[in-house]
Amino acid sequence: MVSHAHWKLARDKKVAQGIADDAAAEKLREEIALRFDLGQAVHDRRTACGLSQTELARRARMTQPQVSKMELGGTMPTMALLVRLAKAMDSSFRLEPDGEGVRVAFTARAAEPEKESGGAGVARAAHG
Repeated sequence: MVSHAHWKLARDKKVAQGIADDAAAEKLREEIALRFDLGQAVHDRRTACGLSQTELARRARMTQPQVSKMELGGTMPTMALLVRLAKAMDSSFRLEPDGEGVRVAFTARAAEPEKESGGAGVARAAHG
């Protein structure tokens, strides 16, 4: 038996691949792209900081499975959670619309220049 989470992820993948073409599917495709890009940005910054999922979860008052699910694009984090994650990774967070989508970035805080070279978790979701 397939769990709801597996079914939903499979459905989201089909929608992302363009199997459904109506307006609602396009909106869902955009949300899926943003979820994946947010997850990638968290993963990139977490690994640049040398943090495990468990340590990030502890710092952000989450569980390791929640961090894993988010990094895989399985959930859309709230703004409050994004702020907690940024603090936990000693980062600033930007969500910035651009011409074709949204740019997502976790970057080292400017007050600590030695961490600047530690990498930024930056991802881009194409929308349109």
